[in-house]
Amino acid sequence: MKTKKETIEIIKILKEYYPDATCSLDFTTPFEMMISVMLSAQCTDERVNKTTPNLFKKYNTPEALGKIDIKELEDIIHPCGFYKNKAKNIKACSQKLLEEFKGIVPENMEELQSLPGVGRKSANVIMLEAFKNPQGIAVDTHAKRISNKIGLSNETEPEKIEKDLLKRIPKEYYYDVNHLLVWHGRNTCIARNPKCEICPVNNYCNEYKKIKK
Repeated sequence: MKTKKETIEIIKILKEYYPDATCSLDFTTPFEMMISVMLSAQCTDERVNKTTPNLFKKYNTPEALGKIDIKELEDIIHPCGFYKNKAKNIKACSQKLLEEFKGIVPENMEELQSLPGVGRKSANVIMLEAFKNPQGIAVDTHAKRISNKIGLSNETEPEKIEKDLLKRIPKEYYYDVNHLLVWHGRNTCIARNPKCEICPVNNYCNEYKKIKK
């Protein structure tokens, strides 16, 4: 397992390697951010960004999505996959926002996670992107894969991986590391065909060391 010092060094190298690492989802309000994150589950951000303009031009408030016909919502978000479950959660989430939060997206992890369709990973993303106040690290497929390969965590469950990361990463790096792990996973440490030879942190990577033996 990597030490705190090694982990910080890895983050600094990745930050230099990906100076433009930012959120890939398009949004203009915290509510749009939340809906985009919900749609992004098991779907690419690129696909979500092609779908949300058609959704948000008419339905970009809790009031509008709380009243939308569920079949119409399913049709609009169909390209994002798992559309029936996502539509159900989006409508229920919008209604709960109106009933319990006066239509305002809450700015804390506990209340965000009380909303239908919003788990810890999504809440972490919303706190980071919508409110610029990261509370933890969103462990998606990229963060999980990279953490296991490099040796930042030996766990398989996202919440346990996040706990391992938080032990090694000071809060001042939360903002960067959320973006960097995603960008590294998409561009270099690709699941099916990792570009290990050009990876800027390959000398820290346990998996790469095994390959080189």
